[in-house]
Amino acid sequence: MVTILHIETATKNCSVSVADKGELLAIQELNEGNYSHAEKLHPFIQQVMQEAKLSFNDIDAVAVSKGPGSYTGLRIGVSAAKGLCFAFDKPLISIETLQSLAYKLSIEEGVIIPMLDARRMEVYAAVYNSKHEQVRDIKAEVIDENSFQEYLSKGKVYFLGDGAEKCKEVITHENAVFIDGEFPSAKEMVKLSFDKYKKNDIEDVAYFEPFYLKDFVVTPEKKR
Repeated sequence: MVTILHIETATKNCSVSVADKGELLAIQELNEGNYSHAEKLHPFIQQVMQEAKLSFNDIDAVAVSKGPGSYTGLRIGVSAAKGLCFAFDKPLISIETLQSLAYKLSIEEGVIIPMLDARRMEVYAAVYNSKHEQVRDIKAEVIDENSFQEYLSKGKVYFLGDGAEKCKEVITHENAVFIDGEFPSAKEMVKLSFDKYKKNDIEDVAYFEPFYLKDFVVTPEKKR
């Protein structure tokens, strides 16, 4: 057995799964439209472990979504993952959030552009081909009518994630296809984490930090 626990908290979807050799054993997730990770994450971890009839000593590794995404959500998920790794002496595997989101789609041609909301008209986005290989780096970018024209002019472009919803009225090219209601999930992390485990592609637990992409900015409180 190669049993891996997965934690995904980069967006409003709080998601936890456990898998054996890339096969899903149990999953718990909740997307209520707000950030409930602080309350839900640890109960979800306990629930998937109980459902799979596993103890933490049975786990071979812990995988965590590394970002980009919500600053607070990422901090909660990474802190929980690192805590488990330290407590039970397990390796830590990090999964790029946009890559696992791209795995929600299976296409024969064109490209997949997963997007996460970064407020206003800005998104975190990357581009993947039909084999889920990254063909453009992750960027924080402001979306306008000219965004992704180099891909739209060549064929179908599939947009998904909570950042894609606000782009519908701006990106109106006939090759643009918008997939609604998709969020990063611990389900799609399963294959990616197993592949990394087999390659011994692990993180230094003490020094690992989430991939924020942008610095966290505190908005000053308005004077009354």
